[in-house]
Amino acid sequence: MTMKKTVLTFGLISGAVSSLMMLGTIPFMHRIGFDRGLIVGYTAIVFSFLLVFFGIRSYREQAGGAITFGRGFTVGILITLISCVFYVATWQLIYFKLQPGFMDTWETYAVDKVRAEGGTPEAVETTRRQLHSFKEAYDNPLTNAAYTFIEPFPVGLLITLISAAALRRKPRPLSART
Repeated sequence: MTMKKTVLTFGLISGAVSSLMMLGTIPFMHRIGFDRGLIVGYTAIVFSFLLVFFGIRSYREQAGGAITFGRGFTVGILITLISCVFYVATWQLIYFKLQPGFMDTWETYAVDKVRAEGGTPEAVETTRRQLHSFKEAYDNPLTNAAYTFIEPFPVGLLITLISAAALRRKPRPLSART
């Protein structure tokens, strides 16, 4: 299996997993709650990025059982980038088409939370203004895509670094192969 085929195969699977998990979770956000929704969301991201480890391992096995850290990192980061593109595209679909009032709901939730925790009227107003400003920025598809990309990417980068380090293996000398 070539690096291109490995990256595409595992990247597409990872992207599909992250997209399906997001699509399956978002409709229940009102039941899950935003605080627990973050935990569920990042758990789904980590789960989808497990494919980075398996992609690097698959490539290593196809390459005769040896892989350098650099080559493993390259395979892993490319899988991560493909998965992140799926994540961003799915969020764009959800935010602009499937749940266009998502940010208004989040603003209401955050303001109510500050009130419930005994926040002053100034703190409530500050929270409302911050989230309203964030919503205005998020309503721009490019800004939305950039913010959304930086949610899963650091997780994928960390898993790529760990996987490339854990799976690196020097080629066995010819005398040891017989």
